[in-house]
Amino acid sequence: MENKRDYYEVLGVSKTATADEIKKAYRKMAIKYHPDKNPGDKEAEEKFKEAAEAYDVLSDAEKRQKYDQFGHSMGAQFGAGGAGYGGGGFSGFGGGGFTMEDIFEQFGDIFGGRYSNMGGFGGATGTGRARQRAQQQRRGTDLRIRVKLSLEDIANGVTKNLKIPTYVADTHCHGTGAKDGTAFATCNTCHGTGTVIEQHQSFFGVEQVHAVCPTCEGSGKVITENCTYCHGEGVVRKDEQVSFTIPAGVSDGMTLKVKGKGNAPRHGGVPGDLLVVIEEIKHPELIRDGQDVIYNLMLDLPTAVLGGTVEVPTITGRARLNIAPGTQPGKVLRMRGKGLPGSENPGVRGDELINVMVYTPETLTDEQRKAFEAMKGAPNLTPDPEQKKRIFSKLKHIFE
Repeated sequence: MENKRDYYEVLGVSKTATADEIKKAYRKMAIKYHPDKNPGDKEAEEKFKEAAEAYDVLSDAEKRQKYDQFGHSMGAQFGAGGAGYGGGGFSGFGGGGFTMEDIFEQFGDIFGGRYSNMGGFGGATGTGRARQRAQQQRRGTDLRIRVKLSLEDIANGVTKNLKIPTYVADTHCHGTGAKDGTAFATCNTCHGTGTVIEQHQSFFGVEQVHAVCPTCEGSGKVITENCTYCHGEGVVRKDEQVSFTIPAGVSDGMTLKVKGKGNAPRHGGVPGDLLVVIEEIKHPELIRDGQDVIYNLMLDLPTAVLGGTVEVPTITGRARLNIAPGTQPGKVLRMRGKGLPGSENPGVRGDELINVMVYTPETLTDEQRKAFEAMKGAPNLTPDPEQKKRIFSKLKHIFE
């Protein structure tokens, strides 16, 4: 491990420094070694990164507590991505993992939320970064739809082919909004650069920064004649056929993303995404419980006493189930592998759990009444105290 200076020493504060004192110390170091103040000075750049690394740790209460306890030597246990304090910084600063732009992005509250007019960060000029931001901003909106699925769909996965109303790029103008896709002129505001220089107040004072041109939105050109089909919007409304696969094991309320199948943006760019919200259709007989499904089985008295075979519903149809003689109400029978697959591990299926209940007849014929009266009081037909406890313990899960 390389020798690293103590973070408190780097910022010139005591180990009892408050959060506000740490922030002020970092601002002071950042001003002193800022690349704008030290162009081309590699040593100043390293000190700038070192200060950012120290601030990254000491400004976070949890990171600071671990650093105070373990120092650099034990930092690898807690670093992001395994980097650790001793392996290039808690968040990767100083070890080549983070660029100068990362520092400005992470600590945007200190640097005013904007990049200053520097030419070397990440190999991009201020103009280039402004254009990149314009391209990133030009993204279509997302679409959200709800898709209803049965338990069988969820168990096996399903492919859906749907017609979805969406905005697509107009083919007549190639999504530009200009007539024939060619009716453009150079933007007079930015003179074709796509960016303008603005004055902004930062902790250095008033600075010039490159910003996206508000007139042409960073393209460097403006439309001279609108497309007659889309009226200059670059997009038209259309029912698009979209096909996507929903994997097995999804659950109600889960949202899946189909990339690039949302609305196209005005005047070109990247389409948004299609967000598919899962709506589970309730099964008429089965109840879902995670990967398991539950069926409440009502047995008639003779079958519960004598045993037999019954038919129960499953996700895929029906199945025959053997009932042992003397089956008690509250007993749970398990049909292994008859449940649902997991969304993260589709190869492992849950079970179908059958809650047994026994129906007591409410009306009897004279002959049936005589038969029950003849059995009344028989020792084997009356549960002893231990049997009562076992039966109630089996019923307990129903009330819980």
